[in-house]
Amino acid sequence: MPANNNFQHSVYARADPGERLAFREVTTGAQPDSVAWQDEMARLGQQMAGAGVRALLFLHGTHLGTDLFGMQRLDEVGGLKRGYSRGIAGLDALLALMREESNGLPKPPQGPTPPLSQDDKTTSWLDQQTGDACNFTQAYVERVTKAVNRNAARPIECRRWLWASEHHHLGRAQAACRLLDRLQALARELKLGQGDRLLVQAHGQAGLVLALLSNLLAPGESSGRDRLWQILANHAKQTQAGELSECLGRVDSLLKAGNVLNGAALDVVTFGMPVRYGWDPSGLGKLLHIVNHRPMRTDGKRWLAKMELPQITMEMPIAWGGDYVQQLALAVTDALPATPEANAATKAIWEIVEPYDGFERWLECTRKCVRCANDGRCLLVDYKDATGSTNPRDHIYGHAAYTRLANLLFNTIAIVDHLYPA
Repeated sequence: MPANNNFQHSVYARADPGERLAFREVTTGAQPDSVAWQDEMARLGQQMAGAGVRALLFLHGTHLGTDLFGMQRLDEVGGLKRGYSRGIAGLDALLALMREESNGLPKPPQGPTPPLSQDDKTTSWLDQQTGDACNFTQAYVERVTKAVNRNAARPIECRRWLWASEHHHLGRAQAACRLLDRLQALARELKLGQGDRLLVQAHGQAGLVLALLSNLLAPGESSGRDRLWQILANHAKQTQAGELSECLGRVDSLLKAGNVLNGAALDVVTFGMPVRYGWDPSGLGKLLHIVNHRPMRTDGKRWLAKMELPQITMEMPIAWGGDYVQQLALAVTDALPATPEANAATKAIWEIVEPYDGFERWLECTRKCVRCANDGRCLLVDYKDATGSTNPRDHIYGHAAYTRLANLLFNTIAIVDHLYPA
């Protein structure tokens, strides 16, 4: 998307991304915590620190208790329950695989539900329930901290941040404001300035939170930002959300002052982010998208996902083609807000950020098979997670590979090679 994107939606372009695109395959390397693994992570830490990286942040939500594919909104506007499948072969089975009640990912019997809180109790519960599937565990972050800072003259601050996991426009917009507030507080805490960098690694829809944040950071006037701020402020007042009102006030003052992050650069890596909101790169440093992808097409367009029915419904349960959440949770999909007030605010934000509506528009967008966002570099990785298991809890339809501890070294090498080459 162009500078001054002003919250425009991404374009679903099937064209070859060209030099922005690269392919890799996960290979068996040093085992976590081995001497060779620690040595390589320490080298990568030195390289990041030498490039100015002062903080490494792991942003994630959870698939537990959430509408992972956004079928609530899709069913609301059409689909099988409204008879819109029109006899398309395999579509009924595909929609069944995407629905929360039939996708094979059972809700835990008890535990928190969105909006999630960033606290030790919640993150410990997530670690117990999901391990390292779609979850940057505390053990993961502790290993990163120890390894990358082993030989560092100036240690890199490593933190794990949990977002509320409200998979709709209002939830993501609120999360973007809260995230910017927290990033600013971290920049003050670490005394960051010009030449310093913060690197955020965002899994799944957390990447969409960063996409909205990039539009907030864009310099100059923005009609979309003004309108979004008005919607959020009105919603906070209507629901008596004092914490959100205070956060909006701080962030608004920060953006008007123009001294965001005290001059430090914000670099972003997304993992398995569905292509939805457009990015405005003018307020960011470096941007990289990593997607679990196996080229399966017969037309030579290996950068596109496969979307053929009914074959896709046979491939999804074993994650044969890569990340099906990234492929299918596109425009029109979303969870439904819990209250009438939140639903009204979500609709108002939708009018700013998304031009698509209706079941047939979702099907049209999905058939574009787009893997790469319009901005930033894109790395399509075969994570080798199609093990033949038909239990989606083992792979979350290809969405779990990114946060596996076994892939930590591979991910770090890929990020450093693409963003901070020697």
